[in-house]
Amino acid sequence: MEVKFYLCEKCKNVVELIHFGGGELVCCGQPMKLLEEQTADAAGEKHVPIYKTEGEVTTVTVGSTLHPMVDAHYIMWIAAVTKDGIFRKKLSPNDPPEVTFDCLSDVVAYYEYCNIHGLWKVEL
Repeated sequence: MEVKFYLCEKCKNVVELIHFGGGELVCCGQPMKLLEEQTADAAGEKHVPIYKTEGEVTTVTVGSTLHPMVDAHYIMWIAAVTKDGIFRKKLSPNDPPEVTFDCLSDVVAYYEYCNIHGLWKVEL
């Protein structure tokens, strides 16, 4: 499944494109920027999603050293991408940088979005 996220550089809206029909996405009077997912953290520890499955529950944590979760710098959401769709969980400052997904099969990737450092991905 192809996944594309776009960012408005003015207001910081993030949009998931669910149907590729052509045209240009515009927000605040300007074209939105296609987000390029990053897969390797320079420090190797704070942004790459890490997943662990036990039975039918998968826990996704952001970073081998847990990502900060304060108002100025936090993980906004974590998503599981399967062959059939996307399942996303929203996070807020002061939440742990971790979510669980129950009973998902055919997961192909996990994404997370940091309000400062952007989109990160790990493929399975």
